[in-house]
Amino acid sequence: MFEQMEFDRNPHLGIYGRANDDVIFLRKNLTKKTKSRIARTLNVKIVELNIAESSIIGSLLAINSYGAVITNSAEQETVDMIEETGLDVFVIQDKHNAAGNNILVNDRGALVHPDIRRYNIKQMEKVFGVPVKTGTIAGLKTVGMAAVVTNKGLLCHPKVEEREREELESLFDTDVMVGTINHGIPLIGSGLIANSNGAIVGKLTTGIEMGRIEEALGFL
Repeated sequence: MFEQMEFDRNPHLGIYGRANDDVIFLRKNLTKKTKSRIARTLNVKIVELNIAESSIIGSLLAINSYGAVITNSAEQETVDMIEETGLDVFVIQDKHNAAGNNILVNDRGALVHPDIRRYNIKQMEKVFGVPVKTGTIAGLKTVGMAAVVTNKGLLCHPKVEEREREELESLFDTDVMVGTINHGIPLIGSGLIANSNGAIVGKLTTGIEMGRIEEALGFL
């Protein structure tokens, strides 16, 4: 399923939520109608939370079906809430600790900011249960915002380099397509939340952009 929406008139949905195929961790205080549409579209359970008293869940948390990596400013109560869904959690101790911005992950691989410490990469491999590589997308180190990946497809920044594209296809074992969201924004992760079941995208996203998203993520 596929839905266009906004959160309190904000089309940059990706910074406020993070989903796998079973659950979405979502900022608090959205309307009951909005939450119902999200749950139905992605076919997930909703868990509302803040991270370090912030609503930017999508920037501070990265998840796949097995585990989660979260910023070290997160409260223990938040970590406990995530663990209660059955995910292992690693609290990253790193200068680059905005996990959602800096990690792109599905159930087959993870790409992370090239300056993240080696110790943290090893811990991510344990919690995610997949190989973890460092790299960039379109020269950007914030790979979690430069693309969105599910177990069915990957959509990324239109200026991705051919070498980067080949690495993405190999690591995530999926085709890679390029596109934009919210009327031309290349940072896909800022305006799109997706899993294998569906996707929600910012309300400014055009019909052409939506067609690209549907094709890239296997919804056609």
